Amino acid sequence: MFNIVLFEPEIPPNTGNIIRLCSNADASLHLIQPLGFDLNEKTLRRAGLDYIDNNLIKIYDNFQHFLKIHENINLYGISTKGTKYYHHLNFKKNDFFIFGPETRGLPEKIRDIIGPDMLLRIPMASNNRSINLANTVSIVLYEAWRQNNFTNGN
Repeated sequence: MFNIVLFEPEIPPNTGNIIRLCSNADASLHLIQPLGFDLNEKTLRRAGLDYIDNNLIKIYDNFQHFLKIHENINLYGISTKGTKYYHHLNFKKNDFFIFGPETRGLPEKIRDIIGPDMLLRIPMASNNRSINLANTVSIVLYEAWRQNNFTNGN
């Protein structure tokens, strides 16, 4: 239903948790290389449990490869640099949400390609840098799914 895109994720347990989340929310996961870990890494498998073997994961050589395969999509960037709040938009089935690596966030070159109208943020208390990647994905994915009446959920 929805598509989560991780640009160069670095921390295996975060990605494992996101794999499990995507499986439980009927979402696809797109991983853009390079990855900061091996997909067979023990901490990734522990967090992702048996969901890793699900066919929900697609891997891309780089961001250009991803864009070549997915043309004319609604691609929302999630970043502390966004000016619009995620909960002010109406999401539709098949929307894509891209998140940057844990230590760097979504790079400026990708934010520029996405454009300011598609760059979203999550409200946070002042003087904080960011929310954990897996938690951020959860917040956005479940809001999008909620807006669509939890279609395919039980």
